[in-house]
Amino acid sequence: MLPAPTRAVFAALLCALPGTALATAPAGYYPQAAGTAWTYSSGERQVLGAPATYKGVRVVPLSHVLGRVLVSQDLLEYRADGSVWLRGLHTGRELRWYASPLLVYPAAPLQPGQSWRSGARTVQVTEVRGVTTPAGTFNALVLRTQEAGGQAQETFFVPGVGVVRYRTADGRTTDLTARR
Repeated sequence: MLPAPTRAVFAALLCALPGTALATAPAGYYPQAAGTAWTYSSGERQVLGAPATYKGVRVVPLSHVLGRVLVSQDLLEYRADGSVWLRGLHTGRELRWYASPLLVYPAAPLQPGQSWRSGARTVQVTEVRGVTTPAGTFNALVLRTQEAGGQAQETFFVPGVGVVRYRTADGRTTDLTARR
């Protein structure tokens, strides 16, 4: 399973699901269709649920599951400008609602050289790189996340598919094994 901070910031990176088009994003770039699921080499499965309203905000829950155990749910807001925000996190029976939501993705499309801040993190699209995982071969955008005073992590994001690989600061890699 991915560390909690990595899951929280990059959960929405997994949200490239087929479905409703966003206002300024190409259809399916950051999709949000309920039932879309990703399985990773760590054993984690992520599944998008049906939209719900929390504190007056329409969000799409992204569940993180190990085996049959629901570990947490990220509450993602897809805004009309095409951006995706992390609004809150369910852990166990606790809901942590962010007074200042975290920007997971700016409006599409992402391009090398682009960067944004999300809380204490800076995310930069560094390049497009070919990557092969058990789920296939992809041309992925490499997103480098630098925590304030910390080491960098990489996420390999494919528009219309989601995150196909995570690489932690210590070099551990988690690959996409299946998507439905």
